[in-house]
Amino acid sequence: MILFPNAKINLGLRVLEKRPDGFHSIETVFLPINLTDVLEFVETGNELPSISISGTEVDGNPNENLVMKAWQMMHEKYHIPFVDIHLHKNIPMGAGLGGGSADAAFMLKGLNEYFGCACREEELINMAGRIGSDCAFFIRNTPMLGSGRGEILEPLGIDLHNYEILLIKPDLHISTRDAYSEVTPTNYGFSLKDLVRSPITDWQRTLVNDFEASVFTKFPEIKTIKDILLKKGALYATMSGSGSSVYGIFNKDSVKELDQDFGKYFVFRSRILE
Repeated sequence: MILFPNAKINLGLRVLEKRPDGFHSIETVFLPINLTDVLEFVETGNELPSISISGTEVDGNPNENLVMKAWQMMHEKYHIPFVDIHLHKNIPMGAGLGGGSADAAFMLKGLNEYFGCACREEELINMAGRIGSDCAFFIRNTPMLGSGRGEILEPLGIDLHNYEILLIKPDLHISTRDAYSEVTPTNYGFSLKDLVRSPITDWQRTLVNDFEASVFTKFPEIKTIKDILLKKGALYATMSGSGSSVYGIFNKDSVKELDQDFGKYFVFRSRILE
């Protein structure tokens, strides 16, 4: 079975409080985009599962990849057979794009379908949430308001089909754990879902990513990318997640000539999956 796990971007990201379990309560809007990895698994008669990874660099032991964790959960619950896995990475790591979480969530969904496990969506979401905070979003994979650790999801009807996204990833890797350690939680008292229903021309003023202040201080190059996007006509520009990628939302067909301004970076012209 061949799957195409897609990345996400965050539209606003608030860090609300430190939780007793060590995680943080957040509020954000998840938007799926059409930058994808390629994930293939094949049933095998081997006594152990195997994994190979190609494409962009992935840190850590492949056997500890979240895709393997997803297979292990389904194997323990439904006794599915062993598989050979190949993961080709296009989504950069340390970018705030949720690539690893997407891979794991798509693995859960793919195994469920291929082996006929009849695992309901809510149970898949629960399993995904145990793998990682962003994983649950990718089970539904449509624009969502995320709260709690990011696993509490509420559908949002956001129509961005008239816009294009220019995604820029500098050669910087930001640890999510380190990023959280630099943020001071703030209780805003009102919800992002009300703000995203306002005109897109208001978003730059109202939709804030709480990680930007500390990340920009440590990595001013990332702020420079955001400033350039706004100067070039982005209606809204922000860092995605805890960085290091930055994106700008532009009117359709207005980003064609902008790629050359970011020649030394990873650049991707994208759209929202709705």
